[in-house]
Amino acid sequence: MKKSLITGITGFVGSHLAELLLKEGHKVSGICRWRSPLDNIAHIQSKLNLINADLLDSHSMEKAVNETKPDFIFHLAAQSYVPESWNAPNKTLQINILGEANLFEAVRKANINPVIQIAGSSEEYGFVLPEETPIKETNPLRPLSPYGVSKVAQDLLGYQYFKSYGLKIIRTRAFNHTGPRRGQVFVVSDWSKQIAEIEKGKRKPMLNVGNLNAQRDFSDVRDIVRAYLLAVEKGIPGEVYNISSGKAWKMKDILDSLLRMTNKKITVKKDPSKIRPSDVEILIGDCTKFKEQTGWEPKIDFTATLRDTLEYWRQRV
Repeated sequence: MKKSLITGITGFVGSHLAELLLKEGHKVSGICRWRSPLDNIAHIQSKLNLINADLLDSHSMEKAVNETKPDFIFHLAAQSYVPESWNAPNKTLQINILGEANLFEAVRKANINPVIQIAGSSEEYGFVLPEETPIKETNPLRPLSPYGVSKVAQDLLGYQYFKSYGLKIIRTRAFNHTGPRRGQVFVVSDWSKQIAEIEKGKRKPMLNVGNLNAQRDFSDVRDIVRAYLLAVEKGIPGEVYNISSGKAWKMKDILDSLLRMTNKKITVKKDPSKIRPSDVEILIGDCTKFKEQTGWEPKIDFTATLRDTLEYWRQRV
């Protein structure tokens, strides 16, 4: 039985990855802070080995790694909300960079050699010129947010630990992904929740939005976690891989698709608080390298992803 350790197991992606690993027969352990809500994993909690630890507490990380001695580590825990990184840049940099360093040091001190997947982000690319799309792994990194900077640092720290200490680190740069259980502050989940609340009469038929002109490469979270598993099974340590659908959705088109899924007449209103100080206008990924290495292909149509996300919120508001 393979042993897997997930940092951030109680989060959106972590919960879906835990489900997949259990189905694949892994013994799954997860790191969570004592105050972490367990709603996302409540349905599988009895099958998991949950360990109270904090990325910023090196002693607790060393203990968690020593106790589990995993074959695979999926490093998902992070401050992952881009707008929050503008409000709390120090916190974002501390959690994402120092937290990862604590994880790597815990692995070194445990004298084990698991395959480690780092969940990077397309936000690392930041400012992308039109002629640079679709974006390859070799594209310059020009992050436009403190979050993007922190993910570049995580990425390069992973490479450094691979080169310096031989840790089997595989870096993935996933482009946008969404689906059921996505936090309500993220755009597709935010819109879906607002629509569900309007349908239930809990808010006026007005939907607040931010930048509708941005274009994003979206995948379903269930396809993304399949990619993460393939990354540790078939990826090459030291390498970096884009994970993306290769198709860009304009945010306005996503909004229109969601509005077609409700029979309510809803007015759309721009909310200045949802506009970022600087925004990445277009992100489309070239996933050729990862597909050729692992055979991964996205399976879930994005319209189905939107419908599932809306249904998730309809059951909860």
